[in-house]
Formats: sequence, C-alpha cells, structure tokens
Amino acid sequence: MSTTTYDQLVDIIAAVHDAPPDVIHPAATFTELDVDSLTLVEISMRVERSLGVAVDDSELRPDLTLAATAELIDAKRAH
Repeated sequence: MSTTTYDQLVDIIAAVHDAPPDVIHPAATFTELDVDSLTLVEISMRVERSLGVAVDDSELRPDLTLAATAELIDAKRAH
C-alpha cells in the first residue's frame, strides 16, 4: 500500500506537534491545530528532509488546510 502525501504530512505533524489525533483531518487548518510559527518552520524543514520538497515556511500559512498543504507539496514534486 502506498502512503499518500497527506499521510506523510500527518506523520510529520505528529512528530513535531502534540495535536490530538481526533482533530487532525484534511480540512483542519494549522490554526485549528494550534500550530505556532516556530512549529510551521519545523514542519517545513521536516517536509524538505523527509519528502525532498522545499516548502518555504512562509507558504505554510496558519489558515492553510492539511489537504491544501499536501496539494502544495504534490505540486512542488511535479516540478
């Protein structure tokens, strides 16, 4: 079974942020998960390290949903 970008993103978020699993879903925003700006920087660094995709932390806006973030990563992978 292949792991989707969304699943990989959730794994990264779980590793750096202590959000309860029941609040992590595709429509959740970083704000809803109480992710602060420093954690967004850590997420962007882990995405680059784990997925090989450079996502600037300024692209990870607090209002971005997890689904939209996964789409952003996939779009960057395609280029």
